[in-house]
Amino acid sequence: MNPTDARNSTSSTARTSTANGPTSPSWLAVALPTAGLVALAALVAAGTFSGAFTSFANFADPGVLVRWGMPVATVVTELALAVTVGSLALAACVLPRGPLVDRALGVAGVSAGLWTLAALVQLVLRFSWSTYLPLDAQGFGPALMEYVSTISVGRTYLGIVIVAAVTAAVALLVRGPVGALCTIALPLAALGMQSSTGHAAGASSHDLAVSALFLHLGGAALWIGGLAAIGLVGIRHATTSDVIRRYSEIAGWCFAAVAVSGLVSAWIRIGSLDGLATDYGLLLVVKVVLLIVLGGLGWLHRSTVVARLTAGTATRNAAIGLFWRLAAVEVGVMGAVSGVAVALGSTAPPVPDEPIADPTPAELVTGHPLPPEPTVLRWLTEFQWDLLLAFACAAAVLVYVRWTLRLRQRGDAWPLGRTVSWCLGMVVLFWATSGGAAAYGHVLFSAHMVQHMVLAMVVPLFLVLAAPVTLLMRAVPARKDGSRGPREWVLVLVHSTVGRFMANPVVAAVLFAGGMIVFYFTPLFEFAMTTYVGHVWMVAHFTLVGYLFANALIGIDPGPARPSYPLRLVLLFATMAFHAFFGVTLMSGTALLLPDWFGLMGREWGPSAIEDQQKGGGVAWGIGELPTLLLAVGVAFSWARSDAREAKRTDRKAERDGDAELEAYNEMLAQKADQAVRRGESGRA
Repeated sequence: MNPTDARNSTSSTARTSTANGPTSPSWLAVALPTAGLVALAALVAAGTFSGAFTSFANFADPGVLVRWGMPVATVVTELALAVTVGSLALAACVLPRGPLVDRALGVAGVSAGLWTLAALVQLVLRFSWSTYLPLDAQGFGPALMEYVSTISVGRTYLGIVIVAAVTAAVALLVRGPVGALCTIALPLAALGMQSSTGHAAGASSHDLAVSALFLHLGGAALWIGGLAAIGLVGIRHATTSDVIRRYSEIAGWCFAAVAVSGLVSAWIRIGSLDGLATDYGLLLVVKVVLLIVLGGLGWLHRSTVVARLTAGTATRNAAIGLFWRLAAVEVGVMGAVSGVAVALGSTAPPVPDEPIADPTPAELVTGHPLPPEPTVLRWLTEFQWDLLLAFACAAAVLVYVRWTLRLRQRGDAWPLGRTVSWCLGMVVLFWATSGGAAAYGHVLFSAHMVQHMVLAMVVPLFLVLAAPVTLLMRAVPARKDGSRGPREWVLVLVHSTVGRFMANPVVAAVLFAGGMIVFYFTPLFEFAMTTYVGHVWMVAHFTLVGYLFANALIGIDPGPARPSYPLRLVLLFATMAFHAFFGVTLMSGTALLLPDWFGLMGREWGPSAIEDQQKGGGVAWGIGELPTLLLAVGVAFSWARSDAREAKRTDRKAERDGDAELEAYNEMLAQKADQAVRRGESGRA
């Protein structure tokens, strides 16, 4: 090749590189293994500083392999779990359908396999760590088997290993966004199980700590794993701009979730500002500083990268290149955060993370002190915070208001009443899950029934009248590359066979009414009361079923083929009768539901447990009447409006065609009368 050809080839390559931008995330590909090394280095430095992994002075030492191997296995476990969650989230909500989705599912399967192995090693080392038994101690194997079969913590960690293995198999078998969305429920359930082990049962603020840890772990996994998965999947330039925009939006929410939950968790464990002077407090400060650095990098993404993606080709390619460089640094900082976080979790906090020395019966059963005797004022002022659900309510209000502002900016109107209805619904949902209904719902069956009725009958009324699906369809643009965002997923659910079946008015009525029997007279009730995952499922189930039923009767949003108005009233009054039957059954019953829970509270105020359960039956019967009456009024109002619209339509049609329909009808009557007269005359003849 002559010098001219060489120069032309070089120039062509440069132009191609400039025109096409970075075609592979080489910066990030180098940064991913580096992040693992940074995480281990941060773990070693933080653990050495706090002494968390040094020999145990007052106890038998399980050995240096256990002391340092357990935190290393924890780091690997959490990073592999994060990549699994991030890859599945990308496949479900970010990447266009096709090879990239399949590649993301493959990454999820491999990372879930690594997660399984690391979690299994972590389980063995954690058992040795907590019992001070060396790995080669006599009887170690039988003791480990007893730990995973009879001890709740051991069973939880074994359950996480099983979930990880199932996730690996499912991720490699499924295809497409639907498979990814269904699969991501598995690692999220594992995060819920892990969060229940992060704060000792019976310790102070147990419930708040569990919900905060679940939000923290979920946000961090999606944030870290999403960015790592982008590099591992190998996004091509043709889709890089869209992927960056979508991931940036997700990362912003994850940052907010991690920051809020981290602040709450930190305050629970340090107790006061004096706790910042301890080893735990200093490591916490380091973690906060690293989190602020990550927030700054995210801000650079939003202000310099995302803002330039809509510009010309050269500017856009430069922005994409900047993204990969910033992402490489961000992944490294994330690795450091992970290492410090594991060391922090192994360091004794200023507020002991141990069960209360002399717990009350209520603290033994529920994990929190017995609230004072309820009054009207205390129903409004007592709180038992569920940080995950409170964060979800605040996010829902913010997103809804943002969508309405988006419509107004482009000149479209959106009724203010719908916005007010949505905000009121979220306020009521917050009160039901973090306010007086939640505080007393854990100790009184009657209060739990109030919570149930509010979630199933009051909150859905506000949500249905707010028409969130209609707003989503109008405010969120459709994607053109085959990926599925919120708009696409809602449309898929609404028009799917399962969605149409669940939203069918008769099916919704059966779920709404019959679900109470299935819930309260099966182990589901105990699952919801004794586990955080079950509690979140209960809230989601009650609210969703109530929404489906209310939407079938008075909904504005697109949904099933709604029945005639008389049939709607029949369905409504049938469910009212069923609620009355259920309430009467409880009011007359003498067998206590969940006696190991409600019967062991040690209350010195209020009625006995069985009397309170009978009172709860009256709540199910009485409180359900008012929302049902409002639904009936709504159906009647919709019926009247429908008749009025039909009358107006008929009047307009008559004005256009000179009342031709009435003329035709009169002519038909005249013809029939004339035929009758002729038949009569013929008969007389």
